[in-house]
Amino acid sequence: MSGDLMPREKMLERGPSSLSNDELLAILLRTGSRGESVLELARRLLDLGEGRLGNLFNMSLSRLQREPGIGPGKATGVLAAVELGRRFFREESGCERKSVSSPRMVYDIMVPEMKGLLHEECWVIFLNTHNYLLGKMQLSKGGGCSTVIDIPLVVKAALDRSASALILVHNHPSGDPEPSMADMKETEDLHDACKTLKLALMDHIIFCDGCFYSFSEERRFER
Repeated sequence: MSGDLMPREKMLERGPSSLSNDELLAILLRTGSRGESVLELARRLLDLGEGRLGNLFNMSLSRLQREPGIGPGKATGVLAAVELGRRFFREESGCERKSVSSPRMVYDIMVPEMKGLLHEECWVIFLNTHNYLLGKMQLSKGGGCSTVIDIPLVVKAALDRSASALILVHNHPSGDPEPSMADMKETEDLHDACKTLKLALMDHIIFCDGCFYSFSEERRFER
């Protein structure tokens, strides 16, 4: 049996859940390169991302193609698989049909958008009077350590959607969800602006891979 076919044979016999990350990646890559099997190529790509899929999948198309043995076909195949995974999470969550009742639900809503990001992004989630999801919008996309909340933009977007409440979400790529002084100040300013217009700022979630911080759970809004 050819070594390049081993992951495919394993999937056929035992199912996709039996495969390791490098074996799954090898199936996407299909073939190796000169002097390197497809499994070796897959392991080299994973090592490039320090063993984390999030790091690998955050690489641009041009960066992937700079790796020896990775041409346009392999690079686009890997990134297409990532995008399908993200769309699956959005499609299957069903969050738009449920009342948003906990910080954990907010975290789950934002996993497809924020998991594995190496830069900060700030999003706002809009809710109706029954806390059903009206939509979500990216407010800003920052560098490695900061974003800025545009309060007039948030308020206008909420009013345009006839929202009754909103939830702010941003991520900390560092993996530490504790809010900074700037996070607390901007949240307080947004809370005051919403209160003036009879909008409810229900929460501010700081998203990290595997954990989060909730301003409402920590009673930051009780003043």
